[in-house]
Amino acid sequence: MTKLQHLIDTLCPHGVPFKPLGEVGTFIRGNGLQKKDFTESGVGCIHYGQIYTHYGTFASKTISFVSEETANNCRKAMPGDLVIAATSENVDDVCKCVAWLGDEEVAISSDAFVFRHNLNPKYVAYYFQSDCFQKQKLPFVTGTKVMRVSSENLAKILIPIPPLAVQEEIVRILDRFADYSAQLQAELQARKAQYEFYRNHLLAFKAAADGCGLEQKNIVTTPPPTATYKIKWKTMGEIGTVKMCKRIMKNQTSACGDVPFYKIGTFGKEADAYISRELYEDYKKRFPFPSKGTILISAAGTIGRCVIYDGEDAYFQDSNIVWLDNDEKQVLNSYLYHFYQIVDWNTDGGTIKRLYNDNFLATPIPIPPIPVQEEIVAILDRFEALVNDLCSGLPAEIEAVNARYEFYRNHLL
Repeated sequence: MTKLQHLIDTLCPHGVPFKPLGEVGTFIRGNGLQKKDFTESGVGCIHYGQIYTHYGTFASKTISFVSEETANNCRKAMPGDLVIAATSENVDDVCKCVAWLGDEEVAISSDAFVFRHNLNPKYVAYYFQSDCFQKQKLPFVTGTKVMRVSSENLAKILIPIPPLAVQEEIVRILDRFADYSAQLQAELQARKAQYEFYRNHLLAFKAAADGCGLEQKNIVTTPPPTATYKIKWKTMGEIGTVKMCKRIMKNQTSACGDVPFYKIGTFGKEADAYISRELYEDYKKRFPFPSKGTILISAAGTIGRCVIYDGEDAYFQDSNIVWLDNDEKQVLNSYLYHFYQIVDWNTDGGTIKRLYNDNFLATPIPIPPIPVQEEIVAILDRFEALVNDLCSGLPAEIEAVNARYEFYRNHLL
């Protein structure tokens, strides 16, 4: 038997009462505080917009301050109060809150409520995130572009009131999930920084005066560290040619169909247009088409964004999505993929930048021997899988932990 179950069986064997928030606390509307009032030091304050962007479920320090004079004209949150964002353009964020656990009062802005109560503050904050709260909230949401819930309607929402010891045990369980998720997020950021460091280090070959023939000490695990190898510097145009798919006209696409058609806006995402199987087979046979493993690259929009073509049926927008048709006996596609991540592309254009073919082909690239390319790719692939893979890397573990956290939060509350 778990500690929580024992507490429930002992302290509330016949169930837990649900009460309206208005019966267990008081809502106080914020006033007067604006972002222009922020100072570098002074009295701590919480602006309602910061609840969406800077705070988690609870906080003991503020990121902003106001002068004592401004604070004296503001309503304040006391330690243990909830600070609730009353408005949002996203219905899910209406009534997003942070439990204030600091030692002193903090000033709050308008479009925020303080909920003053006698419950465990973390327990109430977790409850505001639960499905039970969200389902009760929805009928009270008003507005279209800017949505809100009034304090009068918030006061009607029911909350389960178990004994304090049960509240504390629920908080302890949920804190463990939240702490573990935060640790994983911190590790993910550290691994991303490590990945970028190694990627830049492994690919940061220095060009010789004549642009080629540089002796470079080995920077990978094999061959032995004492070995040296020659780096050949070439341009992209010396190792391949730019290719792109045949132009697809708008009237040749549809909202549903046989083969996904990726435009620059959906490149690397989910397609929102399709072409017929007949057109796909015809164009694929008669015009350039990438082979499996080819590195597709965006030449407009977010310049240099890469997708490894997986060989599945798909078609790509001409000129905006291109690839280098290269000889893999010289340069591996997988090596190109990682090298593309560090290139400072020479783009042309005004407001809308573009990577033209001439600039693409003039880009220099260091070419170590194939075994060295393979070792560099192996190292960087492992890092990338760790920080990006939604099936096996840290993102997958974070997603799994968050799913368990949400399940237990909704189950316990």
